[in-house]
Amino acid sequence: MRTLHAHPEIFVTGVFDLIPSRSTAVSIHYGFHVYNSYAELLSDDNVETVINLTTISSHFEVTKRALLAGKHVYSEKPLTKSLEETKYLFALASSMGVVFQGAPCNVYSDTVRTIFKAVEEGSIGKPLLIHAELDDNPIHLMGFEKVLSPTGAPWPLEEEILEGCTYEHVGYHLVWICALLGPAVSVTAFSSELIDNKMNGLPVKVGTPDYSVACLSFACGAAARITCSVVAPRDHRMRVIGDSGEISTDGYRHYQSPVYLERFSSRSLNARKFSTLRSWPGLARLFGVGGRRLPLVRHWKSKAVESSRPAGMPLKSKMIEWLRRREVYAQDKFLGVAEMSRSVNGDGSSFLTEDFLIHINELTLMIQGAGKQGLASKPTTTFSPLGSISRFS
Repeated sequence: MRTLHAHPEIFVTGVFDLIPSRSTAVSIHYGFHVYNSYAELLSDDNVETVINLTTISSHFEVTKRALLAGKHVYSEKPLTKSLEETKYLFALASSMGVVFQGAPCNVYSDTVRTIFKAVEEGSIGKPLLIHAELDDNPIHLMGFEKVLSPTGAPWPLEEEILEGCTYEHVGYHLVWICALLGPAVSVTAFSSELIDNKMNGLPVKVGTPDYSVACLSFACGAAARITCSVVAPRDHRMRVIGDSGEISTDGYRHYQSPVYLERFSSRSLNARKFSTLRSWPGLARLFGVGGRRLPLVRHWKSKAVESSRPAGMPLKSKMIEWLRRREVYAQDKFLGVAEMSRSVNGDGSSFLTEDFLIHINELTLMIQGAGKQGLASKPTTTFSPLGSISRFS
C-alpha cells in the first residue's frame, strides 16, 4: 500500500478476508469497501482483477474461483504447490479469455533493468555464472512476533515458518535469473531444516526447510547458484559474472539498489588477495575492486519507490518511512499489477509469459522439495527466451 498513490490507473474496489476483523482493520485504515463474502466480491461487475494475497495453500482454490468468475488474477508466489494445478489455472484462464499473472515483480525494478542492460551491451563479456544470496537473518532471533503492519495486523510468522523460506523467497531470484539467462535445463539442489524452536506454539521441527541451495544449468551454457535461508545473517547480494567482468548489487529488496560494474584486470583480481583491501572496500575500489557505479535504468513507475507513503501517515512515521526507504528496502508491490494491467488494456503482450511463470513454479517446487538427500533432475517445463526487458519501459 506504500505505493498505491503512484498508480492512479488502479482503483481498489474493496477487500475481503475470511477473518472479518482483518478486513475491517484494513477498511478503517485505508477507507476501502469490505465485501461480506468472496462470492460477493466475485459477483461485483466493477471488479476486473482479483489480487490473491491469501496463504500459499489457498492460492489454487482462490485463483480458480476468480478465473471461473471471469476475472483476471494476479497471485502471490508460488502460484500453487503443484505443477499440475498451475498448468490447469493457466489453461482455465485461456479458456475464460482472462489473464493470469503472478509475483514477484522485482524483475521490472530499476536495479534489474540496469543489470540486464549492462549484460546486453556486453559490459562483462559472455555471462558465465550468477551467484544470488537470500539469507534473511536468523528468524528465531528477530522478534517477528511483535511486528505489526500499519493496520495493526501481525506479521504472518507462523505461515512463514510452516511454508519455509524457499517457497517464500526463492522466486525473487529465479524470476530475474531465468529472465536473463533463459530456461534451466538441470537442477541440483539441497534443502534442510536446521533451526529448532523457531516459534512458541509450534513443534521443535516443523518439517519445512529453513535453508536451501540450488545450482542451475541453463540452455545458454551459463550456471547459477541460489542460496535461501532464515539461518544466516542478511545477505541479498546479486552477482552476474562474465568472462571479462562482473555486475553486482546489494539485493533484490530495494528496487533502486546501486549496481556496480567491474571489468576484470590483473590489478583488481590480484588486489583481492590482500586482507587489508578486503577489509576496506572503499580502499579496494582504488584498485578497481567492485568497479564503478552505473546510472540506473528507470522505467514508467520508478517514482513509486522514491515517494512511497502509506495513507494516514503521521509526521514521525514519515521520517521513519524515509529512513526505511533509503537504508533498508523500497519495493513497489503494485508494479506487477500495473504491468499486467497494461497487457490487459494494451497490446495483450506481457514480458513474463505463461510458459515462463510455469517454469519458475516448477523450479521453486524442485528446490523446496530437494530434501537432505538432495536432488539432481531436469525440469519438465521450458520457455522461449524473453528477450530484452527494455521494451517494457
